[in-house]
Amino acid sequence: MNENNTKFISNTSSRRTFLGGVGAVGIAGVAGCSSLFGESADIRISGGVGPLPMVQVWAEKYEEETGIVIDIAGVGTGVGISDLTGDQVDVAMMGREPFDYEVDQGVYEVAILRDTVVGTINKDNPVRDEIEEQGLSRSDLEDIFTDEVDTWDEVVDTDVEGEEIIVYGRSDASAAYKKWGAFLGEGDEEYTQSELNDASDGNFDGDQQVAEAVDGEENAIAMNNVNYIWDFETGELDSDVRPVPIDLDGDGTLGEDEDFYDDRSTFLDAVDEGIYPSPPARDMFLATINEFEGEVYDFVEWVLSDEQQDMVRENGYVPISEEKLEAQRQRLDESVDQ
Repeated sequence: MNENNTKFISNTSSRRTFLGGVGAVGIAGVAGCSSLFGESADIRISGGVGPLPMVQVWAEKYEEETGIVIDIAGVGTGVGISDLTGDQVDVAMMGREPFDYEVDQGVYEVAILRDTVVGTINKDNPVRDEIEEQGLSRSDLEDIFTDEVDTWDEVVDTDVEGEEIIVYGRSDASAAYKKWGAFLGEGDEEYTQSELNDASDGNFDGDQQVAEAVDGEENAIAMNNVNYIWDFETGELDSDVRPVPIDLDGDGTLGEDEDFYDDRSTFLDAVDEGIYPSPPARDMFLATINEFEGEVYDFVEWVLSDEQQDMVRENGYVPISEEKLEAQRQRLDESVDQ
């Protein structure tokens, strides 16, 4: 397959400004994103687009309550960490835990919520009915995303023959893509982003751009975070992007206990109960260098409060457990005591 990298850049803006389109929000950017922020920002945040919609909701509410101005850029976890360690932002949003070398650089994180990556196809995919009836197993998805199969009739039982599979991936430093690679390889043999990029037909910067690409190609398959599939406000499927159900037991049919994709709430129940696998379900984090302090500490402490955590589910995510939440509060305080 031929790789076709496409990059998108835009400025920070209100969540309400960029909601819609294919169902959610996306801001893509480049390393060195300090130029995206206004001079009036009290807290600068950049990083993963997975947690971006929820962090934007919190930021708007926090500004209303406190007057503290928070500017946010969704540029991917890897770029967010680069911005953080380069002293261009105060906080990085992360869709994964920091690597050892990032910890050595002082990156210190707390978990704030759970999100997940889901396979996506176009609503008008020629074998969509078969996919929704049979599901695709992890092995099927591995074969698709590593270019081991070329047509849909190789992975589903269908009378439709010869329809080519078009695979789209991520060209930015994406934690979501990394988790998808871990899922495809069953964790121990995870596929790197480079391997997946080389096997794809096109790679895009950010969730929104991937979803838009799927929206425009009937034979496409990709992966997206939850809020780029189900409508952010309603939780319903009302765009041309549809989730790919996973045949969890690999028996070639989507059993009743595997069929939880009709709306976001039902899907999140499956994530919360551990039915949907992890990876690609994952914790998401806010990180700083060495310790949370001052206005940054106050904001993160507020995010970890019961009132703000109660907002997580209604905004399309799964809350972290009470036990883990308490551990994150302690971790926040321990950063100050170091």
